[in-house]
Amino acid sequence: MAAWSPAAAGPLLRGIRGPPLVHCAQRMFASQTEGELKVTRILKEKFPGATAIKVTDISGGCGAMYEIQIESEEFKEKRTVQQHQMVNQALKEEIKGMHGLRIFTSVPKH
Repeated sequence: MAAWSPAAAGPLLRGIRGPPLVHCAQRMFASQTEGELKVTRILKEKFPGATAIKVTDISGGCGAMYEIQIESEEFKEKRTVQQHQMVNQALKEEIKGMHGLRIFTSVPKH
C-alpha cells in the first residue's frame, strides 16, 4: 500500500474551500442550528425536570442526524432501553425526517 501524500488526496478534497480541518471546525464553533433549537425545545417541554439537555447536529448542519444528551430524574429506575424509548416517543414526529439519532441518557447524581 502506498503512503499517503497531499498530492494523492487532492482529487478527494476538490470542492472543499480552505484546509479540511478549518472547514470542519467552522461548524463546531457555530451557534445552534434551527434543528438543534427545535429538538431542544421539544425535549424541554417533554422533560420539564431535566437538569441537562444537549442537542448536537452531527450531520454537518443539514439536520439528518443528531446526538442527544439528556439528564433527568424521570429516567430513574428505568432501563436504558426504556429511557431511550421515552426520548424517541417525545421526538416521534421529528424522527420521521431524520437519518439517525444517538441518544445518551442519565439520572442526576445527588
